[in-house]
Amino acid sequence: MPRVVFTQNLRRHIDCPECEVAGGTVREALEAAFADNPLLRGYVLDDQGALRRHMGIIVDGEALKDRNRLSDPVSSHGTIHVLQALSGG
Repeated sequence: MPRVVFTQNLRRHIDCPECEVAGGTVREALEAAFADNPLLRGYVLDDQGALRRHMGIIVDGEALKDRNRLSDPVSSHGTIHVLQALSGG
C-alpha cells in the first residue's frame, strides 16, 4: 500500500500523521487518507477537488503532474509527500 507522508510544517496546523492507504493514483490514496481525517481534505484540496495553490505533492521523488484530477499513478510501495509550497523573495 502507498505511504502518505505529511511534512512537519503541515502537522503544526492540522493533525495528519503518516499513513499507509489503498490506492493506485494520488487521488485514491489521498481520499483514503482523508477518510480518517476529513478536516485535512479542505486544507489540501480546493472546493473542486484540485490541489490547492499553496500545496505541493511529490510522488516517489517526482513532482505531481496532474494538479487538477490528481491522476498520477502511485505504486503499491510508493510514497506520496504532501507539503506546503513556500514562496518569497
